Amino acid sequence: MRRLVGVIIFVIGVLLVALGVTKVLPGAASPGAFACLVGVVVFGLSFIRRQEPPADAPPPLSPAERVTGVFFEPARIFANLHFHPRWLAAFLVIAVVSGIYHVAFRQRVGAEAIALAPIEKTIESGFIPADQAERVKEQAVESARSLVGRISSPLSEIGGIFLFFCFLAAIFVLLAMIFGGRLTYWQALCVTVYASLPPIVIDKLLSLVLLYIKAPEDIDPLKGQRGLVRADLGILFSPADHPYLYVFGSMIGLLTLYGLWLEATGLRHAGEKISSASAWTIALLLWGLGLVLALIAAALFPAFVV
Repeated sequence: MRRLVGVIIFVIGVLLVALGVTKVLPGAASPGAFACLVGVVVFGLSFIRRQEPPADAPPPLSPAERVTGVFFEPARIFANLHFHPRWLAAFLVIAVVSGIYHVAFRQRVGAEAIALAPIEKTIESGFIPADQAERVKEQAVESARSLVGRISSPLSEIGGIFLFFCFLAAIFVLLAMIFGGRLTYWQALCVTVYASLPPIVIDKLLSLVLLYIKAPEDIDPLKGQRGLVRADLGILFSPADHPYLYVFGSMIGLLTLYGLWLEATGLRHAGEKISSASAWTIALLLWGLGLVLALIAAALFPAFVV
């Protein structure tokens, strides 16, 4: 079944690329290529075998129990996922809340403002020549207004989240092996998805409320796409005056710490021979890697920080 899903996504991507290249459906080539990538990953995951649970394993929890229980008793949920690594229900919840916020943000702030924000930052950084700026802006606005742009935008975001989870799960497997533990890929994917579920749901729901409380002109069309909740130390620094401190502070927040705790809890209970110290070390190593990448991005593209 998973292979069939991957093939279907890939075929749809190929059709979109063909329609985009031939100008039958302008702007479809890029989302089509991205769909091809997602299809290839889904197809590839179908070859990773799932281990059968032992005879004395507890029965699997229902999707509703797993999705709600990870908010209140994550240790029990991850312990059950150790025997029954099922991640789809949690991912669908993440996809739904992310898609709803994306569509609401697009309607509230405006598709044109969202499309022009990264273009203007890129022009400010000097990556787009001044004589091509207007043409690039026109293309961005046209793409944002098109039917393809309206449909592909939230789907591309959900696809990006899926690919990130798949990549992060592979890193979890590798680090668990380095620290002497054992973690299958499906267990790692469950840790990745379920540890991300509560922070993302809380962030998106609160951001939806703030989206309709704040005036549209007071919302940054670029930064606001990630969420409007500011529960981190980044609020103590001005991004214009102290960009690196702002980036560093933005990586230290309540939801970030909550996510790290869930990751450590998931690694300890979903895997084997992974101590609490090792689990926290793995989670903090990945947080540190994310911080380094964010600081490098701030150095290379300072206009996007301000």
